[in-house]
Amino acid sequence: MSIRTNILLRVYLAFGLIVVFAFAVLFQLCHVQFGQGKKWRAMADSLSTRYVNVEAARGNIFAVDGSLLATSVPEYELHMDMLAGGIADDKIFYNKVDSLADKLSAFFGDKSSREYASILRQARRDSSRYQLIRRKVSYQELKKIRKFPIFCLGKYKGGLIIIQKNKRILPFRSLAARTIGYKNENVKNAVGLEGAYADYINGESGKRLVQRIAGGVWMPVNQDDEIAPKDGADIISTIDVNFQDVAQEALKKQLIKSQADHGTVILMEVATGEVRAVANYTKVAPDQYEEKFNYAIAGNQDPGSTFKLASYMALLEDKMVDTTTMVGTGNYQIPHHTIKDSHGSIGVVTVKKAFEESSNAAVAYLVNKSYHNDQEKFTDHLYDWKLNEKMGLQIPGEAQPVVKNPSSHSWSNAMSLPQMAYGYEMQLTPLKMLSFYNAVANNGRYVTPVFVREIRRLGQPVEKFETRVANPKLCSDETLRKLHAMLEGVVDEGTGKNIIYNPLYRIAGKTGTAQVADGNRGYKAKRQYQASFCGYFPADKPKYSLIVVINDPKNGYYGALVAGPVFREIADKVYSSDLEMHQNLPTHYVGNTEMPKVKTGNVKAVQQVYNKLGVKALYASNAMAKVPDTSNGIAPQDITYKRGTVPAVTGMGLSDALYVLGNAGYKTTVRGSGVVARQSVAGGSLMPKGSKITIELE
Repeated sequence: MSIRTNILLRVYLAFGLIVVFAFAVLFQLCHVQFGQGKKWRAMADSLSTRYVNVEAARGNIFAVDGSLLATSVPEYELHMDMLAGGIADDKIFYNKVDSLADKLSAFFGDKSSREYASILRQARRDSSRYQLIRRKVSYQELKKIRKFPIFCLGKYKGGLIIIQKNKRILPFRSLAARTIGYKNENVKNAVGLEGAYADYINGESGKRLVQRIAGGVWMPVNQDDEIAPKDGADIISTIDVNFQDVAQEALKKQLIKSQADHGTVILMEVATGEVRAVANYTKVAPDQYEEKFNYAIAGNQDPGSTFKLASYMALLEDKMVDTTTMVGTGNYQIPHHTIKDSHGSIGVVTVKKAFEESSNAAVAYLVNKSYHNDQEKFTDHLYDWKLNEKMGLQIPGEAQPVVKNPSSHSWSNAMSLPQMAYGYEMQLTPLKMLSFYNAVANNGRYVTPVFVREIRRLGQPVEKFETRVANPKLCSDETLRKLHAMLEGVVDEGTGKNIIYNPLYRIAGKTGTAQVADGNRGYKAKRQYQASFCGYFPADKPKYSLIVVINDPKNGYYGALVAGPVFREIADKVYSSDLEMHQNLPTHYVGNTEMPKVKTGNVKAVQQVYNKLGVKALYASNAMAKVPDTSNGIAPQDITYKRGTVPAVTGMGLSDALYVLGNAGYKTTVRGSGVVARQSVAGGSLMPKGSKITIELE
């Protein structure tokens, strides 16, 4: 073979390889384009666009009277698209940019006009599509900003990009803050109502499509959400804002006076178990107290003398003693320990007098003597009354009660029974102790404390919570009658006589003073006490039960002296403000020249108030009503609306407006506070159910 032929063969071979390689590349390109195109296009899209969650407005938490305890208000983050349609022409932008800078500078006051103008001009040169203007802008501020130069060109032309966020606020600030709780993604355990009912309150997040732009910033593709969020449901709590305020102020005042470490107050309605007020304060600095921990439901400690009520209930129920049985006071010697009465001996007295004067020696002797040979009989009573069980509260954090029995590893046959008789060697929370007293006030009916009355969505009930009865009858009526007399005697003749007694209405209860153990170091390491008073009022027809517990007071430590004044102040103010407890008082009418100003709203509620004030109604009405002023009386006027049309709610308070719009089937967004001044859709307009209506309150 010649050299020329050899060269030609090599050329042909190389050409063939090139052709084969070209076909292979072409085949692979076709495979990628058509076979795997969908996969790679999706990957490219995922790198440049994505969906992000849009937080829903959390549901409101209301007090029992409809007052807002917690709500979400819109808060806005403002950006600007420098290439928006209305300012695409440089002439338009540069003619207005200085005016916009002047407005922003004057409005926010954080930068000079020159600084704002420089930022905006630089963003224009950089062709920024998402220039940050301001964070944390309120709705009222946003309304004014929309009217600024350039921004006033409109939603799309002016380049203003509005990102709505939701800010949680407590209208009454620290009022019932620990009971209301909070939502915090970094906190594992739920806190308060916010945590316990998060599934209802949180709502459902929406979706927004965002696109990655220069600098790694994600910018919304559209101004509107692709999937709108669904607002959360509302919680109707049992808290009364007026009683809560009274409880907090009275407790804080006494904590400061006694320089105590911490304290708690709980006010509960006897018949229903609905908790009307809960206050918890911890000392954070001299004369400064904050709500840091919920001692009411999680503060397990020896209850001390308030527990004597349970001891005497067992003794009376088993016929071991009667109120007239005579018993010695002063000291009672048990192995390795002497049980003493802090005020010394008052001699040999009746069981009733021993209870009224809070004799430790007397109750320890009676319980030890009566049950020493069958110790389990005493603890069986405590277990039957469920003092050893959690109550299954509606808010998280309830501590596990500790009530020993003879099978417990730490039980002492010589010491445990007499020690338990006056409230030691056990761990109970203040709410647990209050619930027991509440049952005595409730004729033996033991009800579980209630913090939430109802859950509503769009004004419609989703779930209602009825009173739960844990034990329909703790003991016999005969025992209850004797216990009632003993509890009233504490205030009338015993340790609470000079502090808690009020001649205008009767109070029943028991003082408590307990030495608190210093962790594992025991009781002798440090002299630290807990002062308490637990009871109910009015004693002849109980409506409220109340407990006050103050830990480690420095200026005196007896229950009557430290906790008693707080109990008395709260009880007095609650009694004076609850009209139902004054039905038998004479009514005095005062003449008037004009009617008080009344919000448009539920006419039955309006008439109830006027009836209490002695103001007559000219004629009846069953609907929502607006009430004109007149010197002759109240003339309610029915407010009606055609089915399928939007109700007119201007002039109403928030609760009534939400109720009316919710009943009509509309979703409501609230802005502001006070009385409804404007609604986004006029009354009488045709609008499908489920549509969103914004109401502004002023």
